Amino acid sequence: MISAIFSKFDLSKNQQVFTPLYQWFFNKLQFDNFTLDVDSTIHTRYGSQEGAKKGYNPKKPGRLSHHPLMAFIADCKMVANYWQRSGDAYTSNNIESFLDDTFEKLGKKKIGLFRADSGFYDKKVFNYLEKKSINYIIAARMYAPIQHNIASHHNWLKMADGLEIADTNYKSPNWQDSKRMIIIRQYVPTRPKATGRTLSLFKDEGIYRKYRYSCFITNLNLPAEQIWTLYRQRADAENRIKELKYDFGSSSFNVNGFYATEAALNFVMIAYNFISLFRQVVLNTKVHEQMKTLRYKIFAIGGYIIQKGNQRILKLSLAMKRREWFTGLWMNTNNLKAPFIFDS
Repeated sequence: MISAIFSKFDLSKNQQVFTPLYQWFFNKLQFDNFTLDVDSTIHTRYGSQEGAKKGYNPKKPGRLSHHPLMAFIADCKMVANYWQRSGDAYTSNNIESFLDDTFEKLGKKKIGLFRADSGFYDKKVFNYLEKKSINYIIAARMYAPIQHNIASHHNWLKMADGLEIADTNYKSPNWQDSKRMIIIRQYVPTRPKATGRTLSLFKDEGIYRKYRYSCFITNLNLPAEQIWTLYRQRADAENRIKELKYDFGSSSFNVNGFYATEAALNFVMIAYNFISLFRQVVLNTKVHEQMKTLRYKIFAIGGYIIQKGNQRILKLSLAMKRREWFTGLWMNTNNLKAPFIFDS
């Protein structure tokens, strides 16, 4: 039955349904100047679903997969867009059209900052964002010219033991103009869990072998350390992806049709947004409750309705010590009136 419903969705139908649905949702949020994080993920497939192809799949090499594009609003922990793609698609493939579609789904909302990992280190991405005057921080790929630039840099500012930062300009052979580049280097003997990469071109030279490096291209005028801090917050997008996979079944929710699967997963994204809204407006706690906890504590509660005069009364099976807390949740539902306002 469900497969038959989703089989009616094609590219056109998905646009007709989900564009106004996302617009309606984000128009209800009394918040603007979003931080937009774009990422991709791998959904391994075990059947013959349309669009499932062999591609980059580190956990299941050789398996068929889909390689969707996803956009997140970091400020309010929401999903802004989801595009299904075949498993052999490169990370930044169709990124310009994806961003056009994302901005349309966000309606009149503005983007204050765009963040992405090195998979989106691409001339077309920089050109797109600069034409729209959008601030960005994008991790650089460690191509040979960048490694040579790092190796020749000698002006480092110490931020902590084993942690240094540099602020310079870099011009790729493929760019018309130079761009600002922030470099982080971490001394591995002092920081053994340091992230980043070694300089493969200089791996035989001792001084470089002891460091791990990270580079970011940005058009922001903020201090270098703030640029790095802002980018590190992008890791929350990966937490959203993990939550969607493990709590909402996004990696296993699929049907045979390519656009049917895209439709099903966009409904998953919308459901995630409503749960995120529920967490922030109704629960309003600092603890990020997992979906299984919400099911146990809130949703999976026995109850029945009785008629008393002209009133219907909902009876819930709740221990006495939990009733005051649950009553508070009911009171908080008064906050679920558009436009939705987030309490800090």
